[in-house]
Amino acid sequence: MKKLLLILAIIILFFIEGNTPNTTDSSLTNEAEDSPSIFEKLEIGFHKLIENIDLPWLKEPIEFFGDEKNPPEEDDTQNSKDLMLDLPDQQSYSIYNIEIGDGKDEVEKLHGEAKRISLNEYGTDWHIYHDNYRDFFMVAYDENEKVAGIYTNHEILSSVNGITIGTTTREEIESMYGKGLDGILKNHIRYLFPEERDFEVYFENGNYITFFFDKFENNTLTAIQIISETLEERKQGYYGEASNDLMEGFELQLYDLTNATRVLHGLEPLSWDEHVRVTARKHSQDMAENNYFSHTSLDGKTPFDRMKEDDIFFLLAGENLAYGQFSSIFAHEGLMNSEGHRENILQPEYEFLGVGVAFNNKNQPFFTENFYAK
Repeated sequence: MKKLLLILAIIILFFIEGNTPNTTDSSLTNEAEDSPSIFEKLEIGFHKLIENIDLPWLKEPIEFFGDEKNPPEEDDTQNSKDLMLDLPDQQSYSIYNIEIGDGKDEVEKLHGEAKRISLNEYGTDWHIYHDNYRDFFMVAYDENEKVAGIYTNHEILSSVNGITIGTTTREEIESMYGKGLDGILKNHIRYLFPEERDFEVYFENGNYITFFFDKFENNTLTAIQIISETLEERKQGYYGEASNDLMEGFELQLYDLTNATRVLHGLEPLSWDEHVRVTARKHSQDMAENNYFSHTSLDGKTPFDRMKEDDIFFLLAGENLAYGQFSSIFAHEGLMNSEGHRENILQPEYEFLGVGVAFNNKNQPFFTENFYAK
């Protein structure tokens, strides 16, 4: 800013001091033919000025944007935000030009290394890619480092049938595919999806494709998950196998999903808070162990009571709970279709978030999100 103001001052002073042309036509013609250009005048004046003023920051190089003799060099580095979406060539869908079956080296050549890697319900990892939570997507690789699962809730989906996130409706998808699967078979047991649901699952080209819909946005497509049949078969039951690693994986995944959604809606991402994560995890453990689901614990404590008891100072706070979904993705998409929970996720004033997960004896996860601002 200082340099900008200084350059403006140079321009004004340079033209005030002895540079007013004569008023005859011939003098005006000579002025145009013999005088340096405005940018050359600016550069001369600037260098004269720094000879007489001892300001270190002033002597740093300044690029004169009008100097055609020395134009600024172009940056050949590809910016991910400028990456064009291509139509998939092997599958029906690609996410940020990534398809099921692509190699990890291809993904990271396009998008760099994952920002986070954490265990998922399939016994492999979600590798999370984003640019400050823009262009957010998650990839699961198989043992051969090939893409076996992929998810996004950002508008980086490309398809051969014209389906896009944010515009295509549930009605349009059902007109193409018909009614989705009513459940999924695991070890000769069919696990039924809820009759009232905001998603549909289809099986196509050896993949399970889940379309998630936003009922607050006219049932438009809000996210997509694609899981290969091979990866799906690795999960023996409806739920993943409970472990401390999966607990932490679900917590971090739900945190990242929340921030990706906030950024998509023009909000700042929330900072992770380890202190309130402990509070959230204790409440999830209490619900899982004592078989209840409520913001008010069995001893009558509210979320605000629990946070105060753990010495968390807040001016504004809120809590989201989810139960019964087999992953953080399904939990998050469900929360976004619940008005009060959605308001917490999209609350502009919140600054911090901690997520706590616990499993009951049936491997069912309980999710608690604690938001606050101070």
